[in-house]
Amino acid sequence: MPLEYYAVLMLASFFVLLMAGIPVAMTLAVSGFVFGYLGFGMTLFNLLPHRLFGVVTNSTLLAIPLFVFMGMMLERSKLAEDLMDVIGHLAGSLRGGLGIGIVLVGVLMGATTGIVGATVVTLGLLTLPGMLRRGYNKGLACGVICASGTLGQIIPPSLILILLADILNESVGTLFAAAMIPGLMLAGIYCVYILVLGIVRPKEVPAIPAEERALLSGGQLATKIFKVVAPPVGLVAAVLGSIIAGIAAPSEAASMGALGSILIAAVTGRLSWRVLRETCQATVKTTAMMMFILMCAQIFALAFRGLQGEKIVHDLFAYLPGGINADIWFLMFIIFILGFFIEWIEISYIAVPLFLPVFTAANVDMVWLATLICVNLQTSFLTPPFGWALFFLRGVAPPEVTTGDIYRGIVPFVGMQVLALVLVFAFPGLATWLPKAIGW
Repeated sequence: MPLEYYAVLMLASFFVLLMAGIPVAMTLAVSGFVFGYLGFGMTLFNLLPHRLFGVVTNSTLLAIPLFVFMGMMLERSKLAEDLMDVIGHLAGSLRGGLGIGIVLVGVLMGATTGIVGATVVTLGLLTLPGMLRRGYNKGLACGVICASGTLGQIIPPSLILILLADILNESVGTLFAAAMIPGLMLAGIYCVYILVLGIVRPKEVPAIPAEERALLSGGQLATKIFKVVAPPVGLVAAVLGSIIAGIAAPSEAASMGALGSILIAAVTGRLSWRVLRETCQATVKTTAMMMFILMCAQIFALAFRGLQGEKIVHDLFAYLPGGINADIWFLMFIIFILGFFIEWIEISYIAVPLFLPVFTAANVDMVWLATLICVNLQTSFLTPPFGWALFFLRGVAPPEVTTGDIYRGIVPFVGMQVLALVLVFAFPGLATWLPKAIGW
């Protein structure tokens, strides 16, 4: 049997095993080992130890556990709870002000923690009952919380960007700089949408009652702003600024962020041995899961390349009309559809490497392409049936909020993410201007 047939069967078996409920890492390893052995015997896997050694000794990936630690520590220091209290009062009498406040908290939480589950659960517990009590549309309230919780996947320091930097062989600092403007643009699109709803359908996004806003005086509010907003903003500026400015390597800046998160928790009086132990345990679990998937993906990638899978992909793109732009949109479509069924880690290490040689040969700007991929991958958290942000919110939502409310609520926000993707494609400068401006 020609080797290309084994490559096609390997892809098919991967999706069959995945739909059968087999864990992704095991699916990658089993399909890679079986079809690689059928095609080449054990000869192909003589290269595997070298590939795995390259993964575990990659210094760029050292930033992952450190950033995860920073996020876990800040999540356990109740950062979102304090931020929501302050921004809710700052929203004032603005219709939709609470929704915009949630988006802004999502931006700050994304830049400090980057953990979708923690952000969505925290925002859901803190804000969803209050939004419903004030008369917010149930679907809109759910959509705002879920979409805001995913902003951490594009706003640096994003784990997606760190992994894409490794896959595309680009600087982490460059990708962080490239994603900054698109990430803030997407948050701005959410805010504009909520403001427009406040004009068109004001009953769905009422303002915070005056008696509630009067609970804090101007001086008390200013003090809380300094105590609550300044520490995370300062931490983000120190971590991202040092990476983007080239002062520190990603792993060095991440270690500084981890230490900074401990100091913030200590200053707020929420650091304890229990919090530190739980943070370390959660960090180890998350990092181990990601690294295990990454190593199993090496087995899959090695077998697929040996079975001439890259040639199949290259020939497939050759039949697409429209040139390289059509190729890019085909990749975006594949990523979007895969996002309904599998997580961003698997998509990053399966779909992107398969198509990468085509774009490398066409001299596509990898920084721009990485930004497009990152914007697109956000949809995987919101698209049913396996959108993790939907599951997280469903777990903490009040009984009166149905799964249908959540699914209906995220539809316009998925549309806005697609709009952001189109804008970054149409105007590459949104992604490339800042890296060039700072000399990357």
